Amino acid sequence: MKATEVPEISGAYLFEPTPHADERGFFCRTFDADVVRSVGLDPAAFVQDSVSRSVRGVLRGLHLRSGAGEAKLVRCSYGEIFDVVVDLRPDSPTYLGRAFFELSGETQATVYVPAGCAHGFQSLTETSDVSYRIDRPHDPAEDVTIAFDDPDLAVPWPLPAVSMSARDREAPSLAEVLKRREG
Repeated sequence: MKATEVPEISGAYLFEPTPHADERGFFCRTFDADVVRSVGLDPAAFVQDSVSRSVRGVLRGLHLRSGAGEAKLVRCSYGEIFDVVVDLRPDSPTYLGRAFFELSGETQATVYVPAGCAHGFQSLTETSDVSYRIDRPHDPAEDVTIAFDDPDLAVPWPLPAVSMSARDREAPSLAEVLKRREG
């Protein structure tokens, strides 16, 4: 497994495993504490694992947590997704930077999303399973959502959004979220 820094987002990493394929399918390690530790992250900091299943065109995000934020490891374990990370940390050298990834069950690559960054994705296949490993318990009172189609972010979503939650559909603009954070 190799870890590569994501230049658009300070502190973000892409972890790429080495799948071993044969006539039966494949096997690969999707998490390695030593590799995570080698880039300065504490593997023991991750306290919850979750999974979501989406159909083609479903869009989830852009989400982040208020307060201390939430760091997470995101992997598409089945299918394929278009994954988005936006740096919303005012003191970051990559503030407002955006990074885009195609994550898939074929590669099993994982993106590390630092606390204070927004995250979202769109399912590109009929079924996509996305696994999340987060560094603190989820508190719905800290949920923050930003409009997926905010023109200031100009995320190039590859498909029309066929379905999303009411929370995502009604999300405020980035400017509104930033204004709330300041005030």
